[in-house]
Amino acid sequence: MARRSLSANLLHFLSVFALFHTLALSKTLKRDVKALNEIKSSLGWRVVYAWVGDDPCGGDGLQPWSGVTCSTQGDYRVVTELEVYAVSIVGPFPTAVTNLLDLTRLNLKCFCKIRDFHNNKLTGPIPPQIGRLKRLKILNLRWNKLQDSIPPEIGELKSLTHLYLSFNNFKGEIPRELANLPELRYLYLQENRFIGRIPAELGTLQNLRHLDVGNNHLVGTIRELIRIEGCFPALRNLYLNNNYLTGGVPAQLANLTNLEILHLSSNKMTGVIPVGLAHIPKLTYLYLDHNQFTGRIPEAFYRHPFLKEMYIEGSSFKPGVNPIGMHKVFEVSDADFVV
Repeated sequence: MARRSLSANLLHFLSVFALFHTLALSKTLKRDVKALNEIKSSLGWRVVYAWVGDDPCGGDGLQPWSGVTCSTQGDYRVVTELEVYAVSIVGPFPTAVTNLLDLTRLNLKCFCKIRDFHNNKLTGPIPPQIGRLKRLKILNLRWNKLQDSIPPEIGELKSLTHLYLSFNNFKGEIPRELANLPELRYLYLQENRFIGRIPAELGTLQNLRHLDVGNNHLVGTIRELIRIEGCFPALRNLYLNNNYLTGGVPAQLANLTNLEILHLSSNKMTGVIPVGLAHIPKLTYLYLDHNQFTGRIPEAFYRHPFLKEMYIEGSSFKPGVNPIGMHKVFEVSDADFVV
């Protein structure tokens, strides 16, 4: 047994040594070195100070650049993750990023939640070349000052699971091409200047769990959003608050049986609340406040086993309708979604 254990330990040591030897001998792909050095020259003094040496993956006794993760592919190292946040980077979106063709994670967001405190201030549009990053799974650009329309080429990122574009100045319509992202789970578009209707095609995303389009200038009705049969099969959280949505709450919304959070606050919606909504099995937070709803809240809501909050202030419900819960502002943290 002792000999076997010694052999196993020796094999483990040799395999680890071989791995580090390979990493030490591997060269970083020139394409990635060139791209990162272009990014370095465009992002400002804070990044320049932190990124030491000519090779972003490290070497010659130097560590990889902060926020840069590399992996070995054959005889070369490639950049697979780039995370630069909370260092007040400024200027246009660095187009050289789109030359890092092996990226799986791109994070250029601010790490804080106060808009003018150590925020990144990337400006201008997302370049259409973003569609080149075919392996990208997580794209996080929130809390910048990016603007213009979202390029339709973003629909070419077939591996994308997390898309964070909130707290920017994007305008125009939400592109239908987002429905071409089969792996997308989390879509954050809140706090921008989007107009028009929410594309019903988003309902075809079989894996979408979280959709937040709150605090924009969107119009239309929920009925239009859920018109595709079998839509939003995995959706848990739906934030439509602070827009200009009209019409009523359609009974068909109860078909979204995985819903846990439904946020309709501060729109221009009318009509009565259908009793079917109370039969969504895991519904936990329901925000109906500051609309023009009428009638009574069905008794079934008050018997719901999971409903913790139902906020109804600022509508025209009949006397005797009572809220549920403490009515605190509900906010889901980033940590709940990052994989």
